[in-house]
Amino acid sequence: MPDHPSDPAPYTIKLASYNIRKAIGTDRVRNPLRILKVLQEVDADIIALQEADRRFGVRSSALPALLIENHTDYVPVPLDVQHDSMGWHGNAILVRKGIGITHHDIIHIPCLEPRGVVTATLETAGGPLTVFGMHLDLSGLWRVRQARVIAELAETAQAERPTVMMGDLNEWRANAGCFREFGRHFGILDCGPSFHSRRPIGRLDRIMHCQRLSPKACGVHHSALAATASDHLPVWAEFEMMSGG
Repeated sequence: MPDHPSDPAPYTIKLASYNIRKAIGTDRVRNPLRILKVLQEVDADIIALQEADRRFGVRSSALPALLIENHTDYVPVPLDVQHDSMGWHGNAILVRKGIGITHHDIIHIPCLEPRGVVTATLETAGGPLTVFGMHLDLSGLWRVRQARVIAELAETAQAERPTVMMGDLNEWRANAGCFREFGRHFGILDCGPSFHSRRPIGRLDRIMHCQRLSPKACGVHHSALAATASDHLPVWAEFEMMSGG
């Protein structure tokens, strides 16, 4: 028998981010089930959603809970916000059944438009993981301010456990201020152009990670269904974690 146990085996986890545009497709039809089918195609373990709630009225979830339960392998992270909403200012997190949710929170950020950030600490087969989901402002000045706040929170989190940030950054420029804020301590993956879904040219949707996670692959999910379900395409990334680490 060896004197020391063998090193833990690497564990691969897949994450995705998707602006679902309140489940309204490019055909102008609201179809929540179509969005859920796209999520099944992507087959990620953890998904950050943007525009997951309706814009007006009680801001009810664009993806009814019963549909999620009956047609997917996911559960929403509870955010303790409005009774009928799934997200916070439209931001939500879905996790595959079997992944534990040990902490969740909503974060207020400086904003010109109604904006917020959601976060959750999750217990995966590879160990604990903190996720931030976001949808940043259309204004470049406010995006920088928002990125600074989020990056500082994520830096604190990554001192304790692997940390990922995902969402629609609304940033067209490759070296803009918000990327400089995030890039101080985090890797920024270029998954590819995800907007507009019919003819993607904008790299608006991004996944960012701390050094505790090793990216193995990333990309944009292209399918006939995804091209119609929303005006954004989902982006995804696979990371290697050390189980038991």
